[in-house]
Parts: sequence; C-alpha cells; structure tokens
Amino acid sequence: MTFSYYPGCTLRTKAVQLDSFARKSAEALGVHMQELDEWQCCGGVYPLAKDEIATKLSSVRALAAARDRGQELLTLCAACHNVLKRVNHDMQTDETICDRANRYLQLPEPYRGETTVLHYLEMLRDRVGFDRLKEQVKNPLTGMKVAAYYGCLLLRPSNVMAFDDPENPTILEDFIRAIGATPVVFPYRNECCGGYVTLQKKEFADSRAALLCRSAAEAGAEAVITACPLCLYNLQRGADENLPIYYFTQLLARALGVEEEAA
Repeated sequence: MTFSYYPGCTLRTKAVQLDSFARKSAEALGVHMQELDEWQCCGGVYPLAKDEIATKLSSVRALAAARDRGQELLTLCAACHNVLKRVNHDMQTDETICDRANRYLQLPEPYRGETTVLHYLEMLRDRVGFDRLKEQVKNPLTGMKVAAYYGCLLLRPSNVMAFDDPENPTILEDFIRAIGATPVVFPYRNECCGGYVTLQKKEFADSRAALLCRSAAEAGAEAVITACPLCLYNLQRGADENLPIYYFTQLLARALGVEEEAA
C-alpha cells in the first residue's frame, strides 16, 4: 500500500516527532509513504479571498504531483491537511480558481481535483482498517485513559473536510481503542485551543488551553493526543505536569513496538 506523502514545513522543525513516529509506524503496518519531490509550503492557512490564487499554487503543485504518480496524497499535519483538502475542493468546484491556477502553472496536464487527499488517521481507518491495526499491536496500552483532542482544522468546514461528524467525531476514539487504550470523551475535544491568536492574544490562548486540559483531566484522562503541532504547543502550555500531551503517532509507535526506533 503506497501513498504520496506531503509532510509540510513544521514536521521538519518543531514537529519532527509527529513525522518520525508516523513513518516508523507506517513501515510496521506495511504502508509506504513516498515523500513528494520538491514540495513547497502550503501556506499554513487557507486563504479565504476568492481572488487569492498565488498562495494556493504550492498546494495545487503537490496535488498534481500525486495525481501524476497515480497515488492518493497522504497528509499528517492538521493545518496542511486543511489547506490541501480545501484547495483540492476549489479545483473540483470553482471553475474560476481552477482556470486561473492552471493558466499560471502551465502544467503538462491541467489539474482539476483528481487527487484523493487523506489524513493519516483516515488512512488507518479507511485503508488499513482499525481491526487490522489492532491485530498488529505488540504492546497494547491497556488501562491507559486517553483523551482525544480534535481541534478545529480536521473537522471544519465539515462539508469540505468530510473527516468525521464535526459535533460528535469518533475517529480518534476508535483509534485509541485499536491500540488498546481507553478513550476519554470530554466536552471541549472539538473546540478551538486559541491557536491562531497565540502570538497576538497570548493570555487568551493560554486560558483556552488551560480550560481544555482541565476539562480532559476532570473527565479522567491520563494523557491527551492530537494531530496538530500548534494544538500540541498550546496544550502543553496549558497542562500541568500530570497530564502529558502526545502526538497520536507517538502512542501508535509505542503500541506497535517501534517508539524507540522513531524517537
């Protein structure tokens, strides 16, 4: 099972572990992640202006490169996934954006949204299957109570992302069960951590993160997992020393017995 892989900039700097644990876990599951050649930054934030084409072009290049390989495009960072999925939707549904992007890029074959964009969690659920994942677990995290923090970017806008139910998602809880741990559902698991105002309104972001972590701890969580580097940063600032915050890939690597190799 082979996918084109778009890592994104943060997985080369502050979020190296999100990437390394994912790669080693994929190897253990027989999944091949073929990194795209010469990928460029997705921009980190989806541009809302209809006439903003330039900042979408790097995403179109990545999507077209996966198309030309005949592969689905695998993402890992929640922000990159959000941008790539939404730009792909634009190329499928907005003729003006599609035409302007293709005229600018002058690709050998125009790109019109042919690529399927999958987040790593979707790959585990829809391509590998959580039942098969459970069979591959060597070190089940039995008894560990884990809260899943979704945040904003994986779920919204729900009509485009089509990732899970935006109000009552289950994919991370199903993942937690597959690796042998016990999922803890808490009220703020799909609320914003204050991510994009961290620099401008630091105190507000800190208060949001503290609220989320307190909610998870009060619900009985012994740890929290996330797929977003910025969410991890904020939650680590808001949690006390008794509530570790992990990338979901780290617990996956631990359960598959490859954590030390990936660290």
